[in-house]
Amino acid sequence: MIVVAGEALIDLVPGGPGGDDGLPALLPRRGGGPYNTAVALGRLGTPAAFCSRVSTDGFGEALLDGLRVAGVDVSLVQRGPEPTTLAVAAVGADGSAGYGFYAGGTADRLFELPAALPAGARALCLGTCSLVLEPGASAYEALLRREAGRGLFTLLDPNVRPGLIPDADAYRERFRSWLPDVRLLKVSAEDARWLGGSPADWLASGPAAVVVTRGGEGISVHLRDGRTYAVPAEPVRIVDTIGAGDTVNAALLHRLAGRDALSAASLAALDGPAWADTLTYAARAAAATCSRAGAEPPFAAELGV
Repeated sequence: MIVVAGEALIDLVPGGPGGDDGLPALLPRRGGGPYNTAVALGRLGTPAAFCSRVSTDGFGEALLDGLRVAGVDVSLVQRGPEPTTLAVAAVGADGSAGYGFYAGGTADRLFELPAALPAGARALCLGTCSLVLEPGASAYEALLRREAGRGLFTLLDPNVRPGLIPDADAYRERFRSWLPDVRLLKVSAEDARWLGGSPADWLASGPAAVVVTRGGEGISVHLRDGRTYAVPAEPVRIVDTIGAGDTVNAALLHRLAGRDALSAASLAALDGPAWADTLTYAARAAAATCSRAGAEPPFAAELGV
């Protein structure tokens, strides 16, 4: 089982022309980077559990329903009466998405460190808003350190949302403090520029591999021994990019789990063809997500072998 920890929220995405008052039409869609990753894992057929705190409001119930339909274990989900976080998405002409967040006093911010993860957990995936918004951020950080300390494979996707970060330098320092407990780091090229580092810098601090997504330019992986492998993006008509990076997280974990490669030593042992296959699969999965509105990751049958 792969445990995904972090926020579940509602994306409000453009839904066509607005009314006569000039306001845009917005449609609610289930979202949140970790939530999307958990759903994507379930759709790909990898046993997954979601670890978070979800509201008891109507949006919260819809979020849990989405996890259950995808086959994701929700036994680690905490509940609370506070409202669900809302993210208003603005989609550019090229399909890229920006977000404005309504996260004050919401349920997911009050996440508490769980007593233990299931005995069958093979990996832990974290990232996005959950590692920014306190007091929950400290609890997620403690979860990362505890599970890495007991040898669990960890994937971190910072998925930076600058509008939520009050002190950029403090966040960058905190990000660097996580790296000794991270085995696989995934960043977008945009995140890498904002964070101000490089794969070589980050590899020296702990991760066994760094995967960088570059939108239409494809995906690359960088390893401690200096090897780098890259694959092109999968051609697709882009509707929007919402959830594409989250789908990459799931596809990487799914493919690596299938290779029994969820350890630092196993990542280092993968050769060029194995990495090319893994990255190509992730690129194909991301393209499928980009081909439809909102965070709708593909099912295994859509991707072939």
